[in-house]
Amino acid sequence: MSHYLGANLKLLCSHYRSIAEVCRKLSINRGQFNKYLSGQSRPTAHNLKRICDFFGVEAYELGLPSEQFAQLIGMRNHGPDQPVANDPLLEMLQPLRESAGSLSRYCGYYFEYANCLSVPGYVLQSLVHLREERGNFLFERQERQEASRADSGGAEEGVVRCRYLGAAFYLQDRLFLVDYESLTGNEMSQTILIPSFKSRISRLNGLKAGVSSGDRRTPACTRVVWEYLGTEINRVMAYRQVMLYEPDDPRIDDDIRQRLAAARIRDGLFEIE
Repeated sequence: MSHYLGANLKLLCSHYRSIAEVCRKLSINRGQFNKYLSGQSRPTAHNLKRICDFFGVEAYELGLPSEQFAQLIGMRNHGPDQPVANDPLLEMLQPLRESAGSLSRYCGYYFEYANCLSVPGYVLQSLVHLREERGNFLFERQERQEASRADSGGAEEGVVRCRYLGAAFYLQDRLFLVDYESLTGNEMSQTILIPSFKSRISRLNGLKAGVSSGDRRTPACTRVVWEYLGTEINRVMAYRQVMLYEPDDPRIDDDIRQRLAAARIRDGLFEIE
């Protein structure tokens, strides 16, 4: 692999603004990475996996002859399921992607609590997974509620399930998350969270804007709380807690209720504290 590794890594790095950016995103020392590029040393198994995961290649592919590797990458970048390099949407979002590195400490699983948009008066508890993938921060949010309350068709066994996929960005000390409902493709929402500056993340406050799932598709905004669970959880046990709750349900603690109600009006604007 060492014979072709440096040249193949240089080709992959050419898709980014600089080698320094790649090293920063990979959290690999620049001097050590330069040795990989020059062929002076080979990455450890741990670093090799990080490099492959970041660039979306297999370890054996980095050992292919440079011409064959370049052809393989070119085919992959322009395949039907891959974004084109000069995609205007990706170019527009590039500055936001570059500032998203501060999100690394927030990766993991969360319970999201919000005043339900489609069933007023209830608290909706969802399961969120925020992760880093090839330099991007993506998340998945799972919701579940009874069909009779959700006022939505297509329910299975009396339960409506929703799966939201989205991207997260960090800008000016705020977390911005945009997602869409992937099962029906009929809804988008945006969440803005206030980050935690403590050494240990526990709960984050914010606002969520979207539409209800009812026939009128009414735009709405609600307070939201994210409760950090960790980077590894029992997903089955966690998903069992995903449902609608009465506001006075003892399984929703007083702190969550207070956070969902905590707001103030200042200079005509609705704020979260």
